[in-house]
Amino acid sequence: MLNSTRVSYFVLTAYVHTAHFKHVCFVLVLFVYLLIVCANVLLIVVICMNRSLHEPMYVFLCSLFVNELYGSTGLFPLLLVQILSDSHTVSLPLCFLQIFCLYTYASVQFSSLCVMSYDRYLAICCPLQYNTRMTSSRVALLIALSWFYPFVAILVLVSLSVSLQLCGNMIHKVYCDNYSVVKLSCSDTTVNNLYGIFYTFTTVFLVLFIFYSYVKILKVCFSGSKQTRQKAVNTVTPHLVSLLNFSCGCFFEIAQNRFDMKYVSNMLRIFLSLYWLTCQPLFNPVMYGLKITMIRIALKNLVFGKT
Repeated sequence: MLNSTRVSYFVLTAYVHTAHFKHVCFVLVLFVYLLIVCANVLLIVVICMNRSLHEPMYVFLCSLFVNELYGSTGLFPLLLVQILSDSHTVSLPLCFLQIFCLYTYASVQFSSLCVMSYDRYLAICCPLQYNTRMTSSRVALLIALSWFYPFVAILVLVSLSVSLQLCGNMIHKVYCDNYSVVKLSCSDTTVNNLYGIFYTFTTVFLVLFIFYSYVKILKVCFSGSKQTRQKAVNTVTPHLVSLLNFSCGCFFEIAQNRFDMKYVSNMLRIFLSLYWLTCQPLFNPVMYGLKITMIRIALKNLVFGKT
């Protein structure tokens, strides 16, 4: 075993040895990263430049796109460096910084989806009270809370991991993962585990609240007229699909951490471990940009210069 004082870096062991193809992999990953950045920045600009989109739903979407840029930046730059590297080592500070970025991204994602479900619940189930409840100050407060709580919660999580004594430095991923770091500890991890359970329950509560909101929304949709039902379903569908997509990605990641996946090919394990970090930044801009009419019209006006 390695002594805790000698562990100054981690080794990411999940990289496939493709010396002859690493430049091709680098170009493909760089293309995906640039695509994510361009798509999310474009929609942020569209929402910010069009006063007709300065409504709560679109402001929450803008916050969601900003978070996707943040999460992608926490993953892809280091991923690109590691693809070209032969040693696949990461210093302790940089590793914990990546853990903080990726975990706050996931937490903000769930918080943002929760806030968006509450907004749609008020708009569809309580339309007469929507403008009085969803004021500008309330919107700002909800966005602030959706970012502040995850940053504080993950800061505590990472702080607990930093204080552990490590007896190993092998992380079987292509990026730094908190669960993998805790497993390397040779000190007591009871506090880490208890806090991890508490944090998991808060996330599950958010997910249950989101599903509850959409159940109430769909109940109202199907009890109204055909036009009302169609309009509400078109508005709700992107949010619900986004939630299911991200939840499935997180489930894949949890399954990899908790169960023995040695019988699964290395390439498939890499894909599953990256899915929750890349599915939303790639999927959401396309889905929201095409599905929501006002964003689609504003995007056409911006690209083709129409008024």
